Formats: sequence, structure tokens, C-alpha cells
Amino acid sequence: MARQSSVGKELDDMTECCICTEVFTDPRGLPCYHTFCLQCLQTYGKDKRPGDRMLCPLCRKEFTIPNDGLSGLQKNFYVGKLLHVRKLSAGQSAPEKASDALRKLVASDSEQVTNILVVTGEVLQRLETEKNDVIKHLAGIEDEINTAADKLIAAIQRNKVKLLSEVGSIRMKRVTRLKTAKQEVEQHRTALESFVRDSETLLSSGTAGDVTRSAIGFHDRADELMKFDVICHVDTSLPPMNATFTSSTLLNREDRNLVGTVTAEGQLNQHFSCTRYENRTSNICSEPSIYSSLFITF
Repeated sequence: MARQSSVGKELDDMTECCICTEVFTDPRGLPCYHTFCLQCLQTYGKDKRPGDRMLCPLCRKEFTIPNDGLSGLQKNFYVGKLLHVRKLSAGQSAPEKASDALRKLVASDSEQVTNILVVTGEVLQRLETEKNDVIKHLAGIEDEINTAADKLIAAIQRNKVKLLSEVGSIRMKRVTRLKTAKQEVEQHRTALESFVRDSETLLSSGTAGDVTRSAIGFHDRADELMKFDVICHVDTSLPPMNATFTSSTLLNREDRNLVGTVTAEGQLNQHFSCTRYENRTSNICSEPSIYSSLFITF
């Protein structure tokens, strides 16, 4: 009998507001899980406005008043069920009936939680499947990026080889012309040096007869040597050359994507929906309860 009285007292404690110490009217729950009458909260926070910070009257933990005021706080449907149980047991002489009602409440809650447990298991399986799909899908994208980058690198390498080959060809032609021109100038210098030596020998060691006999030949020889304009010959053989390199403009902009772009939009798989489990958890989805917010967050 004492235990039955204890159950009744516990039910009374669970359905009474600690502000007004009366039975709850329109019970509203705070984020800290403490519950109070809506009117009591409005009286307690009469100077507060939507968006203001307010302390829980019991544990002093702060919370933000909803945009539509304290009336926007979540109704505590679980306490509402307890109030219904208290009403059914009111005025009855057998406290065990209150215990039976509470048993039915616990059994109902247990059934709903069991359904949520099943759904949670399926959600975890879906998340695992989606994780594997994401890994596989992104691995494919990585392969595509590597392939595109390799093709781009190969194209750049081919272009590099082509450009270097062109530079090598230009160098070879120019160096060949320079060598040829140098040889021709060296040959001319040798001829000039030979003339100078021969003329100096004639002038220093030749007799008057030697000079008379050789003068015309030396003059013709000198005239032929002077016809060879070294500077003009070099300029004609080696026209001006100005080889330059103009770099590609691909790297001029920091935001340019040379290989490509990666775009991620939405989910790879369909979002989890409560309606997929409508038949299994119809009571949870349609009937307000203390657990409904837990289910919706999946």
C-alpha cells in the first residue's frame, strides 16, 4: 500500500509546476529539459522580449526566447500524457490504477522507441552505404583528374620538345653561318697578312729592278684584296637575327584551372525521409511525443 501511495505521489510531483506548485497548465519545455506552465514563464520573464536571453527558473541555465515569444517554446507532450494519466486516476480509491496507466504509458513509449531503434539501424546502414559510395565515386573523380592532368602534362612535354627542337635548329643554322663567315674572314686575313709580308720584304730587300718588275703585280693583288669589304660581307652573310620566346598566358591568372574543376552539389544518394518508414512509425511521425524531435533530426 505504501508503494502504491509512493507511485501516486511521484505522479503528482511529475505533473506539478515548481513555480506555481500547481498542476501544469500548458506545459512548455526549456532546452535544459525543465518544464513550467506557459503562464508562469510569461510572468517570470515579463520584461523579456523575443531574442533576449533568459535564465531557467530552476537550474539558471540561459536560453534564447523564440522569435514568437515564450509561447513559441516546445510543448512537453510527455508531461501532457502524464497529466492525462493523473486525470484518469483522480478521485479513484485504488492507486494501483495510476500505476497501470503509467505501465501503459511506458509500454507505449517503449514501442515507439523500439521503432526508432529499427529506423536508426537502417539509417546507420544507409550512411555506411553512402560512405562507401562516396569513397568509390570520389576515387573515380581522382582517376579522371589524374588522367586529365597526365594528358595535359604530356601535351606540355610534347610542346616543350617541339620548342626546344626549333631553338636547336635555329642555333645550328646560325652557328653554321657564323663558322662559314669566320672561315672566309680568316682566309681573307691570311691573304692580307701574306701581302703585307711580301710587300715589306720587297721594299726592304728588293732591288730597284725587283720593285719595277713586281710593282704592277703587287698593285693588282692589293686592288683585289681591297675589293673584299669584310664588314659588308659579314653583314650580307649574317642578316640580323632576333630569336625570342613568348610564354603561354595559361598561368597569367591565379584563378585559372589548368586541369579542370570539381563541383559538389547535394548528396550522392537520396536524402533520408521519414515517409520511407511511414508504415512502421506512423504513430511517431503523426502523433506528438517527447521523441518526435529525435526522429526528425535523422
